[in-house]
Amino acid sequence: MENVLSDLTMHNIQNRTVGIIENGSWAATSGGLIRAKLETCKNMNILEQTVSIRSSLKASQLSQLEALADAIAADFTLTENYKSIEIDKAMIDSAAMFKLSYGLFVLTARDGGKDNGCIVNTAIQITQKPLRISIAVNKDNFTHDMILKTGEFNVSILTEHTPFSVFERFGFHSGRDTDKFDGFESDERTANGIRYIADQANCVISAKVLSTDDFGTHTVFFADITQAFVQSNIPSATYQYYFDNIKPKPVKPPDNKSGFICKICGYAYEGDNLPDDFICPLCKHGAVDFEPLR
Repeated sequence: MENVLSDLTMHNIQNRTVGIIENGSWAATSGGLIRAKLETCKNMNILEQTVSIRSSLKASQLSQLEALADAIAADFTLTENYKSIEIDKAMIDSAAMFKLSYGLFVLTARDGGKDNGCIVNTAIQITQKPLRISIAVNKDNFTHDMILKTGEFNVSILTEHTPFSVFERFGFHSGRDTDKFDGFESDERTANGIRYIADQANCVISAKVLSTDDFGTHTVFFADITQAFVQSNIPSATYQYYFDNIKPKPVKPPDNKSGFICKICGYAYEGDNLPDDFICPLCKHGAVDFEPLR
């Protein structure tokens, strides 16, 4: 125990709540020795109550252990501690997020006679038995509201052969004022009555929502898979593949002009300064997803 405490103090452990259990088999004053070691660390909340055990734990002492555990739990306010953390934004390079491995999907829903869909990149299998997935959907998407109301959706997994027009159709417009399926070449539906992408998806998954979790700008939907089928063996499109091979190369302004380019859709903004609240007119992403012309 002395070695453990020495390691902890040498590694500058701090900002902890500690409950002490001492055993007379070590030393009659072991609890005091432990407390003295930990008091040399910064911002340590050492609880007053100490459980003293002689040789072995007695049944009559179980209530003391429970009281110690309750005291630790009462002090453990994870949510408030998390909210109090101040993040140094200078340490965060948003470009790091583009290195994560994402797939690209068309998420579709149906409410009454209205079909709709949007592009998402956060469909994840969470269990095998039973088969369940989760999706995170921005609350600004009309598809989000439809799924929240109906509790059902389809995920069409896009392939590397998907043309840019599919991303334009489902990613650059809002279903609140646009019929995203207007003029769409296919009208296939799964057993739940929701449309899916037949020609550009290698797999289609239908799901029924079990629960939701609110994450501010997004809602995460947890759902049971109700239907799934494979349409082709063409490789799935990743975010990186989309940027490298599907998204058109941006058309830059003339050499004598400066500007910024949207990393999502390639829209070029002319000007020396990009407003912090600027929203891309094509893909609706904010200024954070623009980079200076080089």
